[in-house]
Amino acid sequence: MTTSFRIPLYIINQKFSTKQKGEKAKNSFLKLMACTKMTFTFNFTSRSSQCRSSKRRASIFSFFNANSLRLSSHHSHGALVFNNVLDTRVSRSNSKDKNKKGGEYCWGLDNEKPTILVTEKLGEAGLVVLRELGHVECAYGLSPQELCSKILDCDALIVRSGTKVTREVFEASKGRLKVVGRAGVGIDNVDLHAATEFGCIVVNAPTSNTVAAAELAIAHLAAMARNVAKADASMKAGKWQRNKYVGVSMVGKTVAVMGFGKVGTEVARRAKALGMNVIAHDPYASSDRASGIGVNLVSFEEAISSADFISLHMPLIPSTDKILNSSTFAKMKKGVRIINVARGGVMDEDDMVRALDDGIVSQAALDVFTEEPPPKDSKLVQHENVTLTPHLGASTKEAQEGVAIEIAEAVVGALKGQLSATALNAPAVPPQVVSELAPYVVLAEKLGRVAVQLVSGGGSGIKAVKVVYRSGRSRDDLDTRLVRAMIIKGIIEPISNSVINLVNADFTAKGKGIHISEERVGVESSPEQPLDSIQLQILNMGSKFASAVSEGGHISIEGKVKYGTPHLTCVGSLDVDVSLEGNLILYRQVDQPGMIGRVGSILGKHNVNVSFMSLGRTSRRKMAIVAIGVDEEPNKEALHDIGAVPAIQEFVFLKL
Repeated sequence: MTTSFRIPLYIINQKFSTKQKGEKAKNSFLKLMACTKMTFTFNFTSRSSQCRSSKRRASIFSFFNANSLRLSSHHSHGALVFNNVLDTRVSRSNSKDKNKKGGEYCWGLDNEKPTILVTEKLGEAGLVVLRELGHVECAYGLSPQELCSKILDCDALIVRSGTKVTREVFEASKGRLKVVGRAGVGIDNVDLHAATEFGCIVVNAPTSNTVAAAELAIAHLAAMARNVAKADASMKAGKWQRNKYVGVSMVGKTVAVMGFGKVGTEVARRAKALGMNVIAHDPYASSDRASGIGVNLVSFEEAISSADFISLHMPLIPSTDKILNSSTFAKMKKGVRIINVARGGVMDEDDMVRALDDGIVSQAALDVFTEEPPPKDSKLVQHENVTLTPHLGASTKEAQEGVAIEIAEAVVGALKGQLSATALNAPAVPPQVVSELAPYVVLAEKLGRVAVQLVSGGGSGIKAVKVVYRSGRSRDDLDTRLVRAMIIKGIIEPISNSVINLVNADFTAKGKGIHISEERVGVESSPEQPLDSIQLQILNMGSKFASAVSEGGHISIEGKVKYGTPHLTCVGSLDVDVSLEGNLILYRQVDQPGMIGRVGSILGKHNVNVSFMSLGRTSRRKMAIVAIGVDEEPNKEALHDIGAVPAIQEFVFLKL
């Protein structure tokens, strides 16, 4: 017989805190085993500083293994947390098969570490952060074919701007790639749509190189205004041409900052300090934030037509692709000077050459190009009025180290299952929301798994799902995105090869034609508790368990979190109280004496261990619904014998 004991955390921390207490603990465990002749499943969460070293962890695990103690994940949280060294989601499917489609790839103390591939130069400080979690492989200059070949064995990928992360890369990973980290801001070299489809989180490092990029823009602006590059080349050629390189003053000139995000804002601050008149265009920027630093937000046309200098700081998206072209150049003030340290594709390079030749643009300073590196024979590169740098936007020692640490921490967090503030294809759920919804996330996935197994025909054909949240909070104070994603995960994963997470949940549901609707019902409960219950309805589908069909004709189940554990509280119109753990046998019977013993005998005959039982009934000696938790999956013969009991009118076996 296998018995599961849940041992309080403080006992574990005390028992392994010193050698003396460790010996006492060991003797106590062995004595208990000798007396009971049982095998123990040891469930624990440890944050004690006493267990942080790998040597200490190894000694604890050696003790467990030597004495037939088996470790399992913490039953309430679906996660194994060991002194903050690991904080990973543990698959609730078969965790032994790490690459199994439909399950989560997970890491625990007895699993191999994740593999992180770095394809471009990353600061040593960032590599140190990565090595604390997993195996790091640095492979620079990979061809697309080489990258696709390597990615199959990788859980995370870190790139800069030189590596193209295409759909082919995600397809080659076969679902193993969980996170792509872009060491920098722009992500036009990463196929976000494909990443989302494959459930891969894409994170970037948007803050650490902000100042570096802004400083380069200002450096280009000043160098261009005073002809620094040309004068330098002239002197190195042995010339002294003071009159040829007369510049223009920046004071009083108007600079248009095109894109008023983090970098654009820092450029504006510095330009103001130089005595320039600063205007900006950004359809998403706040006028209050702009006016707070003395910047006027204007339309695109006004910005390009009135500026003496134009500094580009916009992302490369469909609406900005080649936004500077022959048409827009024609609207600019003659003699305008243009700086681009953002993305090369926002400017039509051929049209820029013509604008330079025509004198519309007197000078340009460029750090980025449509193709990097640009062709050596490019007319733009060879133009005498163009100053060039080889994509140095983030190339300062401080920025390199900051970006390396920022992207490494974001990737590590994503691998641990934490939601990153810099995730580009996942909703930004605040940490406090994630924390308070943690037990409801487990409940949501369990309800999804139960509901889909109640559908006739194996669960295929589901087109409409309704989720009802009962809560004491107002609609604006209830963020349900994470819960909804886990409901979708619970419904879809058991019946498909899809791996569902917060990134691709809505995308996958839409792709399978499943419409998810949500409703909040106000109840009198403490607002400190985000949810009182979650009701899940599968609309317009038949059920293999007729009792699960509500009066409205839909499959309906409801659940709550009790003492941190997910519970099933209603099936159809029948009340139950079932802990959603392990496997579940659910059946409807005539309420009569001896039924519990009879079913228990059948399970015992087939060596199936009962972990718990719950019974709910409409009234005395009428109908009852019974839920029995079992540690093992009953074989076909056991299920047949249960179904053959005359008083049992219907039953279903549910894998949770």
